Amino acid sequence: MIKEYLTTSEVVGPLMLVEQVQGVKYEELVEIELPSGEIRRGKVLEVDQDRALIQLFEGSWGVDVPNSRVRFLGRGIEIGVSPDILGRAFDGQGRPVDGGPELIPDARLDINGSPINPCARDYPSEFIQTGFSCIDGLNTLVRGQKLPIFSGSGLPHPQMAAQIARQAKVLGKTESFAVVFAAMGITFEEADYFLSDFRRTGAIERAVLFLNLANDPAIERISTPRMALTVAEYLAFQLDMHVLVILTDMTNYCEALREISAARKEVPGRRGYPGYLYTDLATIYERAGRIKGKKGSITQIPVLSMPEDDKTHPIADLTGYITEGQIIMSRQMHKRGIYPPVDVMQSLSRLKDKGIGDGKTREDHSDGFNQLFAAYARGKEAHELAVILGEAALSELDGAYFRFSDEFEERYIQQGTEEDRTIVETLDLGWELLRTLPASEMKRVRERFLKKYFLQEAE
Repeated sequence: MIKEYLTTSEVVGPLMLVEQVQGVKYEELVEIELPSGEIRRGKVLEVDQDRALIQLFEGSWGVDVPNSRVRFLGRGIEIGVSPDILGRAFDGQGRPVDGGPELIPDARLDINGSPINPCARDYPSEFIQTGFSCIDGLNTLVRGQKLPIFSGSGLPHPQMAAQIARQAKVLGKTESFAVVFAAMGITFEEADYFLSDFRRTGAIERAVLFLNLANDPAIERISTPRMALTVAEYLAFQLDMHVLVILTDMTNYCEALREISAARKEVPGRRGYPGYLYTDLATIYERAGRIKGKKGSITQIPVLSMPEDDKTHPIADLTGYITEGQIIMSRQMHKRGIYPPVDVMQSLSRLKDKGIGDGKTREDHSDGFNQLFAAYARGKEAHELAVILGEAALSELDGAYFRFSDEFEERYIQQGTEEDRTIVETLDLGWELLRTLPASEMKRVRERFLKKYFLQEAE
């Protein structure tokens, strides 16, 4: 039964305190009817005996404290789902923004989801092709993995996220593949870019978009990724689809969390963020994975812009603890005109060994990326040496590594915004670059792969 109260005692910023309430639950949905008849929505942030603290979605301006009717709806925030949700775009509250009709739902699901029993989880082990050599070849994404992109202000992470969304695919599988894309705290220009890019490339047909704008309420920013993940769980575990969830920008999400925490006068933690930031992020990231006996899966790529490019910042630091690696974007590479400006030496996919090899990518993948990493690292050392001694003073071998690192960045890491490389093209390109080095330097490649992929092609 819906309970209605006229006992609002205080309104501060986006928060409303209602007294003499009964049976109210944490995160329960609330409607506030103003004397003018306008309806605003909110949710319960805190319950203390007979008092409830409410966070308003649309803000508290114009609220008449003694005459506003507060109704507790007895349920949390829900989103309607059906197979027709593919190809649609919504705002942070799940309302259509693509000009299409309202969705007729088959079911309404709580956006907070249900925890996955750890014993029911299946181990991530299948390769997902993103079309980027720096990810597919060196920091492989595996189905069911959480692999964040650490970026910075002004770096092209929106373009990279959109490109991954339209290019990603599971190889050799008959199951359907879908992308759930959630953007939080973005400008209208960015929202228009994402929507038009998905439509232009046809990727919208297999995607669901959630677009939360910078001028939308902070509380809406909190619910956006949860709505996206609820839709992903429906597609993966009820419709048996492989789902890639891209969340950008998690920094905007955490800023909203800090804003709400400050409004509640909570004791701040590191850099003013709430002490429960780690737990809150885990409730989002841990909704990725595979479940035993289910065909579908959820793979996550959260994107976050590190304030001042600081990877020890609490958001990046805690995200690194929860997830299985990170793709780090480099401002120096961006200044040199390299796209995507991924620093492969600092990037890491902790599950890459599980998703590569014969039957998944190709038998030579492991040896190839080990040798590429080693050669590129040696080339960067040669660059440092050249700064001190000059390039002319380098030995013949150091000179070869010097040139290799430049060519590696210009041909392997660098690629076009419309370029979608297959894993075979990526692996073949790696061997082509390695052939610029002497065969004696291939110390991380087994003999049979050396003959098959290095020496044979060189002949």
